[in-house]
Amino acid sequence: MQNKKTNKRFKLSLLGGIFHGMGMFILRRSLGQQFALFCKAMASLFSKNRNFRTDAKNIITQTFFTGVEIFPVLFVVATLFGTAVIIEVMTMMGKMGFSDVIGNMLVIVIIRELGPILTAFLIAGRSGSSLTTYIGSMVINSEVDALATMGVNPIRFLVMPGLIGGCIAMFFMNIIFSSTAIFVGYLATKGAIFMSGNALNLQLTWSYLSTEILNAISLTDFIFIILKPLVFGAIITTNACYQALNIPRDVRQVPKATSRSVIKSFLYIVCADVILSFFYFVDYMNNINSII
Repeated sequence: MQNKKTNKRFKLSLLGGIFHGMGMFILRRSLGQQFALFCKAMASLFSKNRNFRTDAKNIITQTFFTGVEIFPVLFVVATLFGTAVIIEVMTMMGKMGFSDVIGNMLVIVIIRELGPILTAFLIAGRSGSSLTTYIGSMVINSEVDALATMGVNPIRFLVMPGLIGGCIAMFFMNIIFSSTAIFVGYLATKGAIFMSGNALNLQLTWSYLSTEILNAISLTDFIFIILKPLVFGAIITTNACYQALNIPRDVRQVPKATSRSVIKSFLYIVCADVILSFFYFVDYMNNINSII
């Protein structure tokens, strides 16, 4: 009798049944479960048993772990990357007679596309993998179950600080990466010109470089400087936590989950970058149509 009442209560219309089926289909997939984990982590910020002091401490710790400790490696990669891009763009565009688009090329390569992606790859390879190993080891040692037994929400205690801290760190590290690639890359390029006796045949000054870049940056670039790192940070940390929380109870599965976390983060980052870049593709097509 009770089952009949329950079935009647949840009887859905045709349209509701279609949406219910689509929702269940998505939630049975890895991407759907990761999106659900992201929503649960964000919703846990507003739970009744929140403790802002503990949450702030966990988020700051995670931000420090994700961002500050990776700074030396990120600084070196950004310097080498910026130097190579500045030399290549200045040389190739100058030879082909496109000196007026040097600023646009530097903005596209360093600030808009490869800078955020390289920053995300570094954080996914270092901090994302460490997060998976840390939480995965807790799952195997039943420490996550112990937290739940003591009334502590594991998603709020482990996933939420990793998610918020990862996004904050990714945002600041992306700005530092692009700034280092331009400023320190410029100094390294000047050093290379001096050491080679200007064999590169480059006439490069800071006034010229900074003016070209500032003239090429648009409002849309500023919006994506904020948006892209936050999206990439959410993808890396959510995927890392998901892979850790769904690890089989076998210590040999920890390295497998860690490598799976890094590889899938790389894949998701590239896919997200392509989706976000569609805005620029549409903008380019509109500009071409207006010219034609």
